[in-house]
Amino acid sequence: MEDKVTVAGDVNEGAFIASLKRNNSKIRQDRAMAIGEDAELVYKRKIEDLEMSIKKMKREQENLMDLSPTNADSLTLASDFKAAMYVEKDIELSVNIRNAEITLGLAKTRFVYLFGTK
Repeated sequence: MEDKVTVAGDVNEGAFIASLKRNNSKIRQDRAMAIGEDAELVYKRKIEDLEMSIKKMKREQENLMDLSPTNADSLTLASDFKAAMYVEKDIELSVNIRNAEITLGLAKTRFVYLFGTK
């Protein structure tokens, strides 16, 4: 059994010919849908990536406080603890988390503005 496409009243017309016969507004609508769908998917993915990045940085920051290098009973020796490195890394992560949270908030706001609530 053959699949037949019905466009503009011609049952035997294929999709390619039907596509060539589309009017200007239909072509513009199809292009708009394709562009909109692509942009929306990329925007969603960017938001998801930012959320994951924030979670990872927060986890890394929490792990900085784990001073048990091998097991729950061990503890880093005071002489081995590098306070300046700890502080530098903690502040760096704090700044990166805050920047990512700001970016995420802006991205979510723009997403709703651009694509509506979905």
